[in-house]
Amino acid sequence: MPSGRTHDRITMYALPFVAGVTFWQTRSSNATLLVAGGFLFGGLMFGPDLDIYSVQFQRWGFLRWIWLPYQKSLRHRSFFSHGPIIGTTLRVLYLSGLLAILAIVILAVAEKLWNIAFTWQDLGVTVGRSLTSYSTEYIALFLGFELGAMSHSLSDWGGSAYKRFQKQGVRGLLPSGKIKKRKVTSRGRRRIKPKK
Repeated sequence: MPSGRTHDRITMYALPFVAGVTFWQTRSSNATLLVAGGFLFGGLMFGPDLDIYSVQFQRWGFLRWIWLPYQKSLRHRSFFSHGPIIGTTLRVLYLSGLLAILAIVILAVAEKLWNIAFTWQDLGVTVGRSLTSYSTEYIALFLGFELGAMSHSLSDWGGSAYKRFQKQGVRGLLPSGKIKKRKVTSRGRRRIKPKK
């Protein structure tokens, strides 16, 4: 598994490629900026290794405590943290939920302290309108997050496969099934080792 510094290098070296391909496909500077920004954020701060005490986790500074429940609920390198699409989706939902709770508390306090005329229905309408009006921008940002996370996961999987290849050869790259091991008896005959 590559180190945090190696993951950072991969993110930085891949950023021009991601931005170039995005601009080539979309011809939109806004979409390119959102995908590239999402890729950078996803690779450096919002990647799969938020499920452990990692460089990504440490970059959150005094806010890193918000990721502790996330870490406690997921096993490292599980499908739910490192899996394609599902890992990024769970992190986005987790962070969005925390931000929503924070926004609700701030709005409730502001309503009481400064006597602001505010209804929860207005908030729901505003959020819904934002999601529909800027759906393309949200998709571009999510795509950037996912590409940043996948560059991390693919380098993890590639590094692990390379280590298995070094130790076991091509056999280390094959899917691990239950292989019956044969044990040589004292007479030189082979017998199948019983299953436990």
